[in-house]
Amino acid sequence: MKTKIKCLLSPEQCTAIFIDHQPQMAFGVASIDRQLLLNNVVGLAKAARIFDVPTIITSVETESFSGYVWPQLLDVFPGRKPIERSTMNSWEDEKFVAEVQRIGRKRLVMCALWTEVCLCFPVLSALEAGYEVYFVADASGGTSPEVHEMACRRMIQAGAVPMTWQQVILEWQRDWANKDTYNAITDLIWRHSGGYGFGIEYVKTMVHKMPQNLGK
Repeated sequence: MKTKIKCLLSPEQCTAIFIDHQPQMAFGVASIDRQLLLNNVVGLAKAARIFDVPTIITSVETESFSGYVWPQLLDVFPGRKPIERSTMNSWEDEKFVAEVQRIGRKRLVMCALWTEVCLCFPVLSALEAGYEVYFVADASGGTSPEVHEMACRRMIQAGAVPMTWQQVILEWQRDWANKDTYNAITDLIWRHSGGYGFGIEYVKTMVHKMPQNLGK
């Protein structure tokens, strides 16, 4: 069942979902540089925290195969315990679905390892259940470029919306006059957005003559 997408994302409408960002899963990723993947996932997670977007972290077979969720991701949400599963499809885990339902928001922003399984399966299931789903392609990874691309195409054909992590955070910010999150988001961009971050540093220090950000 295709769900009609009506408007831009707002933080108040979304739930952010991080699926299986674990070492063994990352070992198999071949569709994106793994360090870039880590950067993008952590950047998206920090944005969810800044905008107070309810966030679900889930893991699969932690101690028997996949390893613990990346500490860099868990550090963004101190004390958050991932929902542990045995199912490849998160939507087939009762605890996971119960948490989505408890939060009660119909717009799901999802990323996962691997794209072809742990992202594609719950995306299709959530669409079928009537949710709007936005998958973050560059915070996800597949076992080959072709596998990642084919999974993305399948999700798009089913009605999911492809996004990048930076597109998500800018859509959440929307207006630079929103000073509640302005400083935190520009700092996040400085730390995680490559050339865009270099540009922010240049404008602050060379144009506006602000003190140099030394990363503290």
